[in-house]
Amino acid sequence: MCFSATASFSAGAALLIVGAVTVRRARRRAELPFSLIPVLFGIQQLIEGAIWLTFPDKAPVLNSVLTVVYSVFSHVLWPVYVPIAVLLLEPIPWRRRVLLAIAFVGAAVGLYLLYFIVSLPIVSQVQGGHIAYVSPHFYAAVVMLLYVLGTCVSMLFSSHSKVRLFGLAAFVAFVGAYVFYAVWLISVWCFFAAVLSVIVLLHFPRRPPTSQLRSPAV
Repeated sequence: MCFSATASFSAGAALLIVGAVTVRRARRRAELPFSLIPVLFGIQQLIEGAIWLTFPDKAPVLNSVLTVVYSVFSHVLWPVYVPIAVLLLEPIPWRRRVLLAIAFVGAAVGLYLLYFIVSLPIVSQVQGGHIAYVSPHFYAAVVMLLYVLGTCVSMLFSSHSKVRLFGLAAFVAFVGAYVFYAVWLISVWCFFAAVLSVIVLLHFPRRPPTSQLRSPAV
């Protein structure tokens, strides 16, 4: 697999298109946060594409700014956003209670990581053909487990099959990225999860044409 500015920009552009379709298919306001996931991943991939262009030492200030913005997506947004987006879709009370608890955990993890992003900014560098985000606090076992709980496991508690499918795929991608790309875990997993977010589109069926929604004339 080729990780590069081209790959990130291509994935980002494709996800913005998929995301636009997904958002248009959302029928209720409560569905909007979940439908926006491909759009947000698309923006994140475009940011990483721009980070690629700052190497080697072409724009160090821009690199620092973009790395912080990317890290807010990867470290802070997803563990907070995903459980809430899934919770808003959920009609079953006991599942809502579980998702609400996970949402609180995700928010705590996101705030914890945000504190370290502010106090100890993450550094991005190219290593072995990938971008490595030097973020030692992210690799604490408890933090990582709670992060996965918010970003992946939360979706497995949904009553919607496509949401669970996305959660399972994201979890498998995380494990695969950790096993085979541990040094570049943040970049590689976010790329895999971004690509897999097209599954979100499957949750929103295509609306029938307006003519089919009208009652037949008597």
